[in-house]
Amino acid sequence: MTPAREAKRVVVFGAGDYARIAATYLDADSPHEVVAFTVNRDFIGDEDALLGRPVVAFEELVERYAPSDCAMLVAVGFSRVNQAREQAFNECKALGYELISYVSSKASVWHDVEIGENTFVFEENVVQPFVTIGDNVVLWSGNHIGHDTVIEDHVFIASHAVISGNVTIGHHTFVGANATFRDAVKVAPRCVIGAAASVMRDTGEGDVLPGPRTEPSERKSWALRNF
Repeated sequence: MTPAREAKRVVVFGAGDYARIAATYLDADSPHEVVAFTVNRDFIGDEDALLGRPVVAFEELVERYAPSDCAMLVAVGFSRVNQAREQAFNECKALGYELISYVSSKASVWHDVEIGENTFVFEENVVQPFVTIGDNVVLWSGNHIGHDTVIEDHVFIASHAVISGNVTIGHHTFVGANATFRDAVKVAPRCVIGAAASVMRDTGEGDVLPGPRTEPSERKSWALRNF
């Protein structure tokens, strides 16, 4: 179902581009109030504020912004094939924080779509009936998600992907911009689908489909650098 519009005080986990952009969307297009950002102490740089709000050490978060007072959004990108975002997601839940989801008011999402926790749906996404979107998913701007598709947990989909009906996108998969999936394809977990790739048949776990090629690379996703 579409995330509730009840106003929350929100701490954003992250201080990079995604965190900054997500907070801006929440400010402009949600009832929530972003009150702070947080990262692990080792990643706090010289700046102790972002967008005019404090950046606090995650190790001190409970004392300064208790779970009883604030919800959270984990806004971490696709590093380590989405495992970095999953780790932060699990750590925040373990501390007792509610993790909000966001769906842009400019997205077209059918009313019966199931959306999990900590999922962020940017503008101009089209999500058809009977779709299920898991926890900790990012749908960047302008994607088409066809009917009866299942997007599993911890997936990141960049802009302008076309996902036909009855597709499964396995957990921890990264989908690059302008990728295309034929109907009823099953993408196994932890795949990396490159920009403009055409996915015409099922994949194996960890497959890498670089660029417009349709044949998987010999390397697996966990062998890639910068993921």
